[in-house]
Amino acid sequence: MQNKIIAIPLEEGKLCSHFGHCQKFAIVKVENGDIKEINELTPPEHVPGSYPRWIAKQGVTDVIAGGMGQHAISLFCEQGINAFVGAPVKSAKELVEDFLKDKLQLKANYCNH
Repeated sequence: MQNKIIAIPLEEGKLCSHFGHCQKFAIVKVENGDIKEINELTPPEHVPGSYPRWIAKQGVTDVIAGGMGQHAISLFCEQGINAFVGAPVKSAKELVEDFLKDKLQLKANYCNH
């Protein structure tokens, strides 16, 4: 498996169900199919379109989210970032482990490059 950097919006340590209202983002570095590092970063003030650009600057390849608007999904697509939407509320580590094992249960999957 290729190396990935996965962003997950967090609220109180778990997936934030509304992307634009998260407190932090987990930035998870994956190398050769293994989680190497998880960092929590505070995003800039939320204005429409700001999070996708900020996330792209972190080198992110994939985003796992609960709910996300179509505009944000389109912005991720423009940046070449996969947006996986409809994920369950779990910790970043649990979500990425499920994702790596192809066991992530999604209600929707947008822009899968």
